[in-house]
Amino acid sequence: VKLAESGGGLMQAGSSLSLSCELIDSTFNNYLMAWFRQTPGKEREFLAYINWKSGISEWPDSVRGRATVSRDNAKKMVHFQLNNLKPEDSAIYYCAADPWSVMGTSADDFHYWGQGTQVTVSS
Repeated sequence: VKLAESGGGLMQAGSSLSLSCELIDSTFNNYLMAWFRQTPGKEREFLAYINWKSGISEWPDSVRGRATVSRDNAKKMVHFQLNNLKPEDSAIYYCAADPWSVMGTSADDFHYWGQGTQVTVSS
């Protein structure tokens, strides 16, 4: 299982971040797909998950109202959007997948990870 993220880069405060994750070489019928972010010296922070088959999704309170997550089953892609960006949203953003997790919100719940994409928000 391989994950390939795209998007990110240098963003302006107040703008919207759009990230995509392609599921490559998938071998399972269903996955829980998720987005995390990490800053130096901190643990990976859960941002959202979506169940590949059911479309059930969840976000933590820290980004609720600003974040959306969706999937395109035909293209095997998951999309994440974060609106009204703030400088504190600067981090490396990761896509994650797991065929066994049902409602994982911890990095330990996910076996497969993308390489990460840097997002820097300037004020």
